[in-house]
Amino acid sequence: QVQLVESGGGLVQAGGSLRLSCAASGRTFSSYAMGWFRQAPGKEREFVAAISWSGDSTYYADSVKGRFTISRDNAKNTVYLQMNSLKPEDTAVYYCAARPGVVATYNIYNYWGQGTQVTVSS
Repeated sequence: QVQLVESGGGLVQAGGSLRLSCAASGRTFSSYAMGWFRQAPGKEREFVAAISWSGDSTYYADSVKGRFTISRDNAKNTVYLQMNSLKPEDTAVYYCAARPGVVATYNIYNYWGQGTQVTVSS
């Protein structure tokens, strides 16, 4: 089993920044593709960003492209989501996800964290 724990969420004003972290344990982290998803109140869970196991390839939803950056540090078994120029519509619970093999930009990940709340005030 792979355990994922998100942290770094909180309350921030529009235009501000946050960095989310996802710490993984239980198996070899470097062999997993990682993704970030989010779910706003009354909305379905949506894809935000993903990164390949090597870190060479990244993918972003159009809504966050140019503002968010996903990265990983395999030595620390951690994936990050740097969020800049935050907007109120970014308010959601953010979930970290992992799957072995190729990166995916839809909801087929094997392991999920508990989520961390991000609230952006206007």
